[in-house]
Amino acid sequence: QVQLVESGGGLVQAGGSLRLSCAASGRPFISYGLGWFRQAPGKEREFVALIRWSGGMADYADSVKGRFTISRDNAKSTVYLQMNSLKPEDTAVYYCAHRSIGGSYDYWGQGTQVTVSS
Repeated sequence: QVQLVESGGGLVQAGGSLRLSCAASGRPFISYGLGWFRQAPGKEREFVALIRWSGGMADYADSVKGRFTISRDNAKSTVYLQMNSLKPEDTAVYYCAHRSIGGSYDYWGQGTQVTVSS
């Protein structure tokens, strides 16, 4: 059983920055990586970023490329999402998710609220 705990959300003005953290415990011996998703009110959950434990290869949604950076600390089993140049449309609950080797996102955190004011 993988447990994911997010932290670092909050209220920030447009143009500001926040860093989210996701600490994983109970990580399977074979694991692909961790990803971030977000869900705004009235909208479906959408992919934000993904990082692979091995090699650190990262992937981003087009809407956050150049503004968000995902990184990981393998020793701490923790993934970070540095969010810069935040926009009001980035307002959402951000979720951390474990990606299995098989490609599915099988464990989710409880979410952390990010609110960007204009």
